[in-house]
Amino acid sequence: MNETTTIGLDIAKQVFQVHGVAVDGTVTVKRQLRRSEVIRFFDKLPRCRVGLEACGGAHFWARELTVLGHDVRLIPASYVKPYVKRGKTDAIDAEAICEAVSRPTMRFVPIKTVDCQAGVMLLKTRYLLVKQRTQSINSLRGHLSELGIIAAKGTGKVETLIAIIRDKTDERSREKSAKVVLGRVLIKHGHLQNVRSRGEPGMLAMAGKFLPIGQYRSRNRLQYSQQGTL
Repeated sequence: MNETTTIGLDIAKQVFQVHGVAVDGTVTVKRQLRRSEVIRFFDKLPRCRVGLEACGGAHFWARELTVLGHDVRLIPASYVKPYVKRGKTDAIDAEAICEAVSRPTMRFVPIKTVDCQAGVMLLKTRYLLVKQRTQSINSLRGHLSELGIIAAKGTGKVETLIAIIRDKTDERSREKSAKVVLGRVLIKHGHLQNVRSRGEPGMLAMAGKFLPIGQYRSRNRLQYSQQGTL
C-alpha cells in the first residue's frame, strides 16, 4: 500500500475533510473527520506534509499538528482557488489544498505563536472599542443636530454636547423622551471612554511585546488611519 506523503485538510467548526496522496499522486485517503477525531487520526499517520488554508482556526491546528511531527504549511485562500476544479464542496477544497501545497513555488503563511495571536487580539479589541466609541459620538451628534444643537469637529468637542445633555435647565433638550434616549447613549459613551482610558496603555504595551515590531506598527498605523487617533 502506498504511503501518504501529502495531505490537504479543509478545516471547519465540526466536520473536517481530508484528502491525502502518495508520492506518485495516487489518492490514499479521502474522508471526513469529526473535530474530536483530528488529533487521533494524524497521530497514527506517518509524518507527512499537511496543507491548510490560512483561515480562522488554522494557526491553532497548524501548531497542534506540528507537535505531532508533521510538516504543516498554511496557504492563503486566494492561492488555493486556482486549483479548485469545479463546484464548492469540502472534498473539492481539500483536494485543491493538497494540490496547492505540493507546488514547489507556492508561498506560505508563517504559523503564528500563541503570544503573537494574543497580541493581534489585543489590537483588534482596541480597534473595536475605538469603533464603538466613534459610533456613540456620531449618535450623540446626529440626535442633537435634530434639536438644533451642534459642536465643532473632534472628540474633544463632544464634552460640550455632554454638558448640554446633563444641564437640566437647558431647554433645547428638555423633551423627556429625548433626555432618556440621549442619557442612555451618554452612559454607553462614558463606559467606553473609561475602558479606553484605563485599559489602552496596557493593551498597547502588551501588543508591542507579543507582536514583531514591523507587524505591530503596521497594524497600529492601519487602525489609526481608519478611526483617527485616540
